Amino acid sequence: MKLSVRLAALAGSSALVLGALAGAAPATAATAGATAAPDIPVANVKQHLADLQSIANANGGNRAHGRAGYKASIDFVKAKLDAAGYTTTVQQFTYSGTTGYNLIADWPGGDPNQVIMAGSHLDSVSSGPGINDNGSGSAAILETALAVARSGYQPDKHLRFGWWGAEELGLVGSKYYVNNLATTERSKLKGYLNFDMIGSPNPGYFVYDDDPTIETTFKNYFAGLGVPTEIETEGDGRSDHASFKNVGIPVGGLFTGASRTKTSAQVSKWGGTTTAFDRCYHSSCDTTSNINDTALDRNSDAVAHAIWTLSGTTTTPPAGTVFENTADVSIPDNGAAVTSSVTVSGVAGNAPAALAVGVDIIHTWRGDLVVDLIAPDGTVYNLHNRTGSSADNIQQTYTVNASSEVANGVWKLRVQDKASADTGYINGFKLTFP
Repeated sequence: MKLSVRLAALAGSSALVLGALAGAAPATAATAGATAAPDIPVANVKQHLADLQSIANANGGNRAHGRAGYKASIDFVKAKLDAAGYTTTVQQFTYSGTTGYNLIADWPGGDPNQVIMAGSHLDSVSSGPGINDNGSGSAAILETALAVARSGYQPDKHLRFGWWGAEELGLVGSKYYVNNLATTERSKLKGYLNFDMIGSPNPGYFVYDDDPTIETTFKNYFAGLGVPTEIETEGDGRSDHASFKNVGIPVGGLFTGASRTKTSAQVSKWGGTTTAFDRCYHSSCDTTSNINDTALDRNSDAVAHAIWTLSGTTTTPPAGTVFENTADVSIPDNGAAVTSSVTVSGVAGNAPAALAVGVDIIHTWRGDLVVDLIAPDGTVYNLHNRTGSSADNIQQTYTVNASSEVANGVWKLRVQDKASADTGYINGFKLTFP
């Protein structure tokens, strides 16, 4: 079952999958010119991590600044990007008497005066290979960059990716990059997304609370998966986004936790144990065995979602765009309310005054049911309130004046069975923008 976005304005239009429901592996695909992101195969991300592990193994067990393992890591990532059609630049700097390197990769096209950039530090500490910290972020943005190339994506804004050196020594590489940008070039950066440790073995799901648009983009994505998030505090200001934030560039990002202990409340929310989010933080055991595949998968897909959304949101979807969830949701008999969600993205401004809400509920007695549409801000629009007597099913389209609501965000169909003896399920829920 997939949460999909369908362009249904014309016959033969294509399905665009945004994400998967919680508990299922995300399975997404993009159509050329669309704003929905493709799935980022976690197997590909893990292969990049295995390659970084091999580099560390061949170079004294680490990929730290000034060591052969770091330069080999830069060469590895650069070769992948060069082959994919990126314009790459290796930027050199000196720290503690040794040469450091940043790698910058630009995807051809897009408005050069509006740049969306994603970055991760590629160096490890000297005590280990640094596979979660920060092979995980580096591998995720590498695979996302390769997905851009595979799909032939041509966004409205210009895309840039960066891999930073000597972050572990005080954000040295990213500071050097930002400090050497002319003021006019800084002004072109409309958003910097930072990914540092996104596969922690005992993960949390943390979102930076810096730029509101970037923050909301990530929160909406995880809400669509049914995964709760918290504001990131452990590493605030300690990773490369601080270099950009300090000169006024909008920033945001994701994090799954480092040496702090996961609380019992967080265990209830996300699973895991009341131990460190990453027991191997800055240690020799930060290897490919120190990765939670589910967290890596979800966060890699979130990386792509944010890049696609933020780089292409000036494009308004064509008339008749449908955002749809076809996952079955059981409705408890005379029980608690249940919801089905769709994530709307790429729509400028507010929702329409004639928002079409398609409801497909299979139920043996629709007179038992209360059905509501819930906007992203929590506003409730009642669609059906125990009418229809003994007739079964609700399969119709309602029109809602949602013009006071921001269009983009997570919309929910809420259904509750208020009487006993009859059963059913939500078969589908869709929003059509005229």
